[in-house]
This record gives sequence, structure tokens and C-alpha cells, in this order.
Amino acid sequence: MPLEIIGHPRSNFVRAVRMVALEKGVAHEHTPELPHSDIIKTLHPMGQIPAMRHDGLELFESMAIARYIDEVFDGPKMVPTESSKAAKIVQWSSFAQTTVDRLFLRQYVVPHMFNKDKDGNVIRDEIDKAIKGFPKVFGVLDEAVKSGFYGSDSFSMADCFLLPILNSVQRYPEGKDAVENASNVSAYFKTHSERSSFVETTP
Repeated sequence: MPLEIIGHPRSNFVRAVRMVALEKGVAHEHTPELPHSDIIKTLHPMGQIPAMRHDGLELFESMAIARYIDEVFDGPKMVPTESSKAAKIVQWSSFAQTTVDRLFLRQYVVPHMFNKDKDGNVIRDEIDKAIKGFPKVFGVLDEAVKSGFYGSDSFSMADCFLLPILNSVQRYPEGKDAVENASNVSAYFKTHSERSSFVETTP
């Protein structure tokens, strides 16, 4: 059974695991599904995406899926074999999945999209609070990508988790400005947004 990655193409987590597969040269079937769809509810106890099926194995949680793809399939290693280097990749991947995702997407992008009054005007309370956290997090990221890669000296799984988030945060003016004002982040995104794995997974 070929590798199947299941989830909505706009999800940054779905996109991240698909990028891991593409970076390794792994052909896969992408099955678009919204969170809490009937199929997803059979694969994830909380109805969340992504999920994966391969050779009778079912997995949920993006980190588990990404690590499985990296370990099972041939191709460039997305997590180094050396323990200390691997730990750093997992560290920065986790930082993207938690701190960066929460601030940039859950507290900034999502309210822009869905938190509106009855006249369709964006309610900015959450957004303005999130923007106050931008300088610190962008400062961390600007230092982390100064090598041209995220927390490493070569393209890795961590980059696959960060790039889709950076793409989404630039949908709105404050996020776009924040990326442009972080010189290392801006150069990093400009370079890697041209990678085939990024381009091919663009919704």
C-alpha cells in the first residue's frame, strides 16, 4: 500500500509532512479531508489532521508521521542520525509546532479569518495582543535561521514545519511586515519558498 497523507491542503501540519515526503523523493497519495470528517474521526481520536496510512499502519500527529517517513523511506535524512544533532532538529521542530504555530496562526491568522462582528468587521482584540508577541518570537527565529537553515546547517524536518507557518503569517499586513523586518527570516523564506517541495504543496 503506498503512503497516504490525509488532511486539508491548507493545514500547515499537513503541508509539513508532505514536504518531508517530497524532500525524500517519496511518492505519496494526498487525500484532502477537513478536521472532524468521518474519515479523520476514524484515524485520530480528536478528529485532527494530518493522519497517515501505509502498509496497514495508521498514524496521527505530524511529528510521528514525519519521523516515520524519514526513518522508513530512502532518501536524504531529514533528521540526522547523530543524537545531539537530531535533538536540535526535534527541538526546533517542536518550537515551530508549539510557540510559533500558536502565536502566528492560532492567535493571529485564525482571528483575522474567523473572528468578525455581525457586519463582517474583524474583531482585533486577539490579533493586537498577538502582535505584541511578534518581536520576541521573530527575534528568536531571526537568530535561528541565520545559517540559511532553521536551527541547522542543512535543510531538515524543522524547515518543513516552519516554512508553511511563515507563508501563512504573511497573509496579513502586520505579519508580512514582521517577516520583511527580520532580515534573516526574510532571506530564509525567499530562498526556500522556491524549493520544489514548498511549491508543490502550495494550496
